[in-house]
Amino acid sequence: MYFHRSAIVLSLLALPAGATPADDPLGEKTGGETTVFATGRNAFSFPAANLSEEERTRFVIGNSFFKRNWVQAPASTTARDGLGPHFIARSCGGCHLNDGRGEPPAPGNQPVSLLLRLSIPGIGAQGGVVPEPTYGDQFNNFAVRGVKPEGKVSISYREITGRFADGETYTLLAPAYAFHDLGYGPMAKDVLVSPRVAPQVIGMGLLEAIPEAEILANARDQARRGDAIQGVANQVWDAPAGRMMLGRLGWKANVASVAHQTAGAFNGDIGITSSVFADEACTAAQKDCLAAPRGAKGMAPEIDDKTLGDVIFYQATLAPPARRAPSDPGVLLGQKLFTEAQCAVCHRPSYVTGVPPHPRFSSKALQGQTIHPYTDLLLHDMGEGLADGRPDGKANGHQWRTSPLWGVGLIQDVNGHTRLLHDGRARGVMEAILWHGGEAEASRERVLKMSKPEREALVKFVESL
Repeated sequence: MYFHRSAIVLSLLALPAGATPADDPLGEKTGGETTVFATGRNAFSFPAANLSEEERTRFVIGNSFFKRNWVQAPASTTARDGLGPHFIARSCGGCHLNDGRGEPPAPGNQPVSLLLRLSIPGIGAQGGVVPEPTYGDQFNNFAVRGVKPEGKVSISYREITGRFADGETYTLLAPAYAFHDLGYGPMAKDVLVSPRVAPQVIGMGLLEAIPEAEILANARDQARRGDAIQGVANQVWDAPAGRMMLGRLGWKANVASVAHQTAGAFNGDIGITSSVFADEACTAAQKDCLAAPRGAKGMAPEIDDKTLGDVIFYQATLAPPARRAPSDPGVLLGQKLFTEAQCAVCHRPSYVTGVPPHPRFSSKALQGQTIHPYTDLLLHDMGEGLADGRPDGKANGHQWRTSPLWGVGLIQDVNGHTRLLHDGRARGVMEAILWHGGEAEASRERVLKMSKPEREALVKFVESL
């Protein structure tokens, strides 16, 4: 369902004891005037509420190319041909179903909305990774006709049990990944593998418009704390800009802009070339991939600049949905506990947006908005339990970007599951919290000592965002 109304103005008396609006911003408008009041299956699929009519038309065009399947070349549909040769999905929406979050595959199925990044030790071009020599920088388990798939992936889980201070037990799932039926021979013995589930794509343009100075200030403020929480910023190559920039998107803050993210996903996930990434993701060992027909009647790029720009604009202007029941007593208690457990240090509630790095792919409607994404956009050591052992830019094998929390409570509505964290191992908010280690170990310990009503209130608050 979708509806639009003015925000409810909350009294200061509704705030938890000791809290202030600056510490714990309440209200419904998570994205300022861009916010949409939406729940249900399409909650993540609406344009920013303050777009102009002309911009809404551009949004619709971008949406069509985001969600419709690409086909193998040669084809009569030259506007949408060029799929592959290797790919993991036939459309952007194949991974980001309903613009939402992916999940690990059911037993026996191949992953679609979860990909595995590959590299070998070392520093690559522009400070990035060194791709695995035979399979490149990600494993693509599907291929067009006449080309061998790179192989298959299997996932197994080990149960880890624990106990809260009040005696209630819990179980976590630790995944392990294996490759089978490799199409081009064995991988390098020192291959590094990092699983990444597709995140929901709401509010990306707003995150991109957070001033860089604010993100760097988060790191300085945490450095002065003197405790374990010491977030750092990533620096990554942005292909559209042709320079190093602050990383703020992706599970390891390994992408600087929506433009780079979109063009890179077209190339790596679907096999669609662009002026940004003009070469197919085929390695020298993949002769059939190199020889496969190209789209657009053999001409590169396979997606033109205007269409690519419309898809970038679409993703940049997807609106975050409004909060639900922000004045509910349970939510307010959970908010107080969230702050007391130091969760808000990394999950910083609020910012005022500025100008994004690529304004031509964004909208002025996203600028000057007070938003509440609950993230510092920094990298944090999350402990051995979540470590992938794979560096990415300045991120090491234990670090992950603080995930924005807006929209978490609507994933069940949109995607029919509640899988969280970078690989979808957590089956809900509490499991995600219990996986926190490293810099967040003290916060996790505080949660373990909470009573059951307090734990329920904490989850209720996070799911209200």
